[in-house]
Amino acid sequence: MLAGFGYQALLSIISHLIFIIITWWALQSLNIDKFIRANHVIQARVLLIFLTIVIGSMVSNFFLDYLTWSQQLPSLF
Repeated sequence: MLAGFGYQALLSIISHLIFIIITWWALQSLNIDKFIRANHVIQARVLLIFLTIVIGSMVSNFFLDYLTWSQQLPSLF
């Protein structure tokens, strides 16, 4: 029983990291230089990092929820 929680935790950590990396890669294609005020580059980078974490975590949660629901479907029948 406890080993199952360990595997689920490991899967969650790996999933979050993978989707955060994919989101970072995707956000690098945006040209945000037009929206940055002069002398606010560090603030823009921090915002980009936060956006990456938020979007990546949301996508990962969706993926993990979908995986959990698909595993619970057989108990319906």
